[in-house]
Amino acid sequence: MKATSIIKTGFQCNNNCVFCIQDNSRYVKKTMTTEEIKKILKSNYQISKEVVLTGGEVTVRKDIFEIVSFAKSCGYKKIQVQSNGRMFFYMDFCKKLIDCGANEFGISIHGSNEKIHDSLIGVKNGFKQVYAGLINLRKLNQSICVNTVVTNTNYKDLINIFKIIKDFKIRDHHLSFLYINQNISKNKKLIEKIVPRYGKIRSYIEECLQKGIDDNINVGVEAFPFCTLGEKYHFLIKKLCIPDTVVYEEDKIVNFKKEKIRSDVGKGKFKKCKDCEFYNICEGPWVNYSNIFGSDEFIPKILKK
Repeated sequence: MKATSIIKTGFQCNNNCVFCIQDNSRYVKKTMTTEEIKKILKSNYQISKEVVLTGGEVTVRKDIFEIVSFAKSCGYKKIQVQSNGRMFFYMDFCKKLIDCGANEFGISIHGSNEKIHDSLIGVKNGFKQVYAGLINLRKLNQSICVNTVVTNTNYKDLINIFKIIKDFKIRDHHLSFLYINQNISKNKKLIEKIVPRYGKIRSYIEECLQKGIDDNINVGVEAFPFCTLGEKYHFLIKKLCIPDTVVYEEDKIVNFKKEKIRSDVGKGKFKKCKDCEFYNICEGPWVNYSNIFGSDEFIPKILKK
């Protein structure tokens, strides 16, 4: 199977998520022009028939319909729009985007209610807009997948988010461990407030993984090393490890190959990890996490001789 292409079109966003992995990129990084994106779409079609358009928040671009239409004209079979979901509150926007060629939607949901979700994205009424967007996309029979960033604020609420996913008959749910960006790392109170510890949240993550198994929903994880979850769930992590991906960002192209460790992605391992049976496929935790909390909680899985 050929790699999926991910195009980071720019970093403007209508949210202000406290955990945003892009951090201050919206203020310092370049937004791709329409023609630059079209050039990538045209040339990359020879490599992949699947493309993911992301940001920042790609739906705030004025040329979003033109970009999606061009992707369709190139012949892409799957055109996924990754979004915080707020623009899908508008049914006309949904219909037009689908008419242009979008046929899969990756939506971010970080809480099962307004209080939790909105506190994390820094926007009032964000949850109401996203929830209405899910209703609109479901009415239009669209393929939806959901991403949730796991924080100290929402880890007890994960199973309630899972209930929303089940109610909407969504087949894929991705749990990403919070990335400690520069703003968080400089603020001890913020670290205490939103950064979870692996041991503290383990049972909640495993509950979601088990529900996924029971209800036939694909639940994946990112930045959860094998040693932070029970052996029963290792097969899920291994199955979802590092898919073949080509990422386009500004003037940089990064190829991520399946079953190979990615470099320069902000994750890292320790010397003791070399003894672990999963060393060659585990990326380890975010480096910023281990810089703050150390490595004691990461225990290598040693192969029995």
